[in-house]
Amino acid sequence: MGAPEVLVLGEALVDIVETDDRVTEHVGGSPANVAVGVARLGVPVRLATRLGRDERGERIARHVREAGAEVAEASWTEAPTDTARARIRPDGSAQYDFDVAGVVPPVPRGDAALVHTGSIALFLDPGGETCLAALEAARGEAIVTVDPNIRPALVGSRQTALARFARAAAAADLVKLSDEDAEWLWPGADADGVLETIAGLGAAAVVMTRGREGAIGRAPDGAVVEVAGVAVTVADTIGAGDSFMASLIATLVDRGLPADADALADAMGVAARAAAITVSRPGANPPTRAELED
Repeated sequence: MGAPEVLVLGEALVDIVETDDRVTEHVGGSPANVAVGVARLGVPVRLATRLGRDERGERIARHVREAGAEVAEASWTEAPTDTARARIRPDGSAQYDFDVAGVVPPVPRGDAALVHTGSIALFLDPGGETCLAALEAARGEAIVTVDPNIRPALVGSRQTALARFARAAAAADLVKLSDEDAEWLWPGADADGVLETIAGLGAAAVVMTRGREGAIGRAPDGAVVEVAGVAVTVADTIGAGDSFMASLIATLVDRGLPADADALADAMGVAARAAAITVSRPGANPPTRAELED
């Protein structure tokens, strides 16, 4: 790979996954998963995160680098590496408990064509202000993408989280969120209303994932499009949304921001396939470009 085209800011952690019969550990954290997913799709990427100089931190760095992504040197700290304990429900979904600090180092955008952030790091200070500042500085200079990936136990009050999200959306060219994110931010609102609300905050394009039902999006020209989900046998849903986001980012780097409904629907369809591959195997394990194109 050449110089990084994508800068991802946010948490990297170890998912401690509990099922009925065993406990396993996987590298996780939404932004880290996105960085790995982007790298596996052949796009140069740098991750700015927070890693402890411990076994878990080294494991995360090795995982990220093996995918082909860089870890910003400023990411290293003497504090322990963050963790998330995920309990897998019978339907494959996960319930999380987090032990995170929410600190992300300031990292220059450099030559990055796209800047992405979201999840815990966007909402939990002091890292949240760093992430917002990076988005606002990149606006108009690079493509900016945001995935709120709401963790209710960590983002504070709804009012506070909405204000933070509004600032991020105002800086964003594309916002991707899940139907669960939307329900927490705007309880009872329908999908079309959520898409219009986020577009009204300033985002040019908005995509909402809906699990097995696929995704719905609003293009920059205001057209609303839907794509169906891809039927697979689900191992677990860890990393599905992150794989969807990584695929969208790779498409944006390759083709630019989708200008109309057809371009957005095409990008969403590819992203749905990426998410389907990920849920078909355990943990946050996004596809390579070869797997996605097969």
